[in-house]
Amino acid sequence: MRIEELKVIVTGGASGMGRTFSLELAAAGAQVVAADVNTDALTEITKASDGAVFGVECNVADEASVASLFEVAYKHMGSVNGLINNAGIIRDGLLIKKDRDTGEISNLSMKKWQQVIDVNLTGPFLCAREFATMAARHEVGPACMINISSISRKGNVGQTNYSAAKAGLVAMTKLWSQELSRYGIRTGAIAPGPVDTPILLQMPEKARAGLSRMVPLGRFADPKEVYTAVKFIFENDFFTGRCLELDGGMNI
Repeated sequence: MRIEELKVIVTGGASGMGRTFSLELAAAGAQVVAADVNTDALTEITKASDGAVFGVECNVADEASVASLFEVAYKHMGSVNGLINNAGIIRDGLLIKKDRDTGEISNLSMKKWQQVIDVNLTGPFLCAREFATMAARHEVGPACMINISSISRKGNVGQTNYSAAKAGLVAMTKLWSQELSRYGIRTGAIAPGPVDTPILLQMPEKARAGLSRMVPLGRFADPKEVYTAVKFIFENDFFTGRCLELDGGMNI
């Protein structure tokens, strides 16, 4: 596929990596709908792109909201042949933790578990299902979806919920490639290591420095470096069902 032929939805598309994906794709000639729960960020990205990025408020964990997103996007662009499942949240916590002072044992709450699974795993499922349904129903032809996973899919301490969701994304990427190829739909996943986004900026400086030392290249990825992987998957018509590791050689 050529980027100029893309009519793409980017979830979490108004902030972090998603913002970069939306702006870069639009600049390269794609039609872009950025879906996000942050309405202020949607307004900002529309202005930043001079209207090239069309913003739609959407909660990817809500089935009705996802259905509405695709209806609006299809009407706006005339079709949808690309999807980036990028929206995600973090609610970290150890499975169990012992209080140093009282000795009391606490555990990872069901609320934190469910919040992350709803957004990071159920959300991509809902979006992928809607995307595949529309593409097959309207015989869109060549189409491609990309799931943004993480190095944490291998299992990162304190991220039971996040690791489970990101591992599930890679598994779904593989099986969807087998199920959807007959409809002309390719799939791909990207598993970045630490990326220089607002989430990392919220970390204490000492923690950021320690994390960067874990990366053999000694730094975090620039969001535009992740975009080059997105561009590769969209443009390479023989790529499907695989996960690109973009982690600077980092191991966890």
